[in-house]
Amino acid sequence: MTFSTEAIHFDGEIGQPMRLTVTVDTAKQALTGPGIYWPLTTIREQPDTAGGDLIVLSRADNAVERLILRDPAIRDHLPYHRRPAPVADRPLLMKWAAAAVGSVALILFVLVPLMADQLANYIPPEGERALGQVTLNEIRAAMDETGVEPIRFCTEPNGLAALRQIEARLAEEARLPVEITVHVLDHDMVNAFALPGGHIVFFRGLIDQADAPDELAAVFAHEMGHVASRDPTRHALRSAGSIGVLGLMFGDFAGGAVVLFLAERLIDAQYSQGAEAAADVFAHDVMLRAGLSPGALASMFERFQALGGDAEGFVQHFLSHPAMGDRIENARRAVPAGFLPEPLLEDHQWQSLKTVCSWTTGD
Repeated sequence: MTFSTEAIHFDGEIGQPMRLTVTVDTAKQALTGPGIYWPLTTIREQPDTAGGDLIVLSRADNAVERLILRDPAIRDHLPYHRRPAPVADRPLLMKWAAAAVGSVALILFVLVPLMADQLANYIPPEGERALGQVTLNEIRAAMDETGVEPIRFCTEPNGLAALRQIEARLAEEARLPVEITVHVLDHDMVNAFALPGGHIVFFRGLIDQADAPDELAAVFAHEMGHVASRDPTRHALRSAGSIGVLGLMFGDFAGGAVVLFLAERLIDAQYSQGAEAAADVFAHDVMLRAGLSPGALASMFERFQALGGDAEGFVQHFLSHPAMGDRIENARRAVPAGFLPEPLLEDHQWQSLKTVCSWTTGD
């Protein structure tokens, strides 16, 4: 038994349609015609997206060749037209999939970090500062809970003057390669972090948790250590590189979404154990040369531990670090025997710093 009908053939090569008559030859179990020999087992029907009044046939073993027909009766002679195309050589496909996943992992975890570390050496200071400022703006906007305006800067003059006094005492000994800019944000998160270009950010929650100026200075010196090693810039470049790779795979991550993602990553920057240890050692050294006790860093760490499960941000970061106990012990050991710290702030200056967020501005 045979069935014949008119069709338009697109061979997928020359782009020129050809009108012809095709025949379902049940003896050969094939659809035949001029230049056509399609085994019935390979014929699949594709959806007609143009209007739904046509039958669009393809071959399971040919992704581009098409036959366009109008007679729906042909469906009765095509036993496999509704079946999905068979997947050939599944083990080979699995191998290719595994290779693709491995390649992406190699790019994300090896090549991107290596390239980021190299690129960080060539970014001009003004470029780093601009990246840090844009990221800070995104952090303020992302953390706003009112939906009205970014979280505000704390600007009480006496409190800022006290913070600048701590900065000057530490910066004189830190000898950083870039000028730092310090910000205080009016938010109860217990957090502090460094951004590219020498920006150091404190949250009100961290200042609230500090019991003495030396403890705040110790955190300050730790973040200076990250600035000195350009950890925020490398971290930002690694994150941006990862976003680019993932964006190519899963969709567009361009524009503001990139900066917003970087903002979130830099708020909770998970530096390597080596980078954190190096920042701690930097802080110990700067504190000693500034006449302050490195043990203040251990005291602050212990306070973070006491906050326990309610901690967020900076606290969670330090608590999750596997060498937390060692870092506390190292800070204690960095204090020389008989060391007497020099005063950092007077009581009224410390109280002003504790209330630095009594004045805020949206600038």
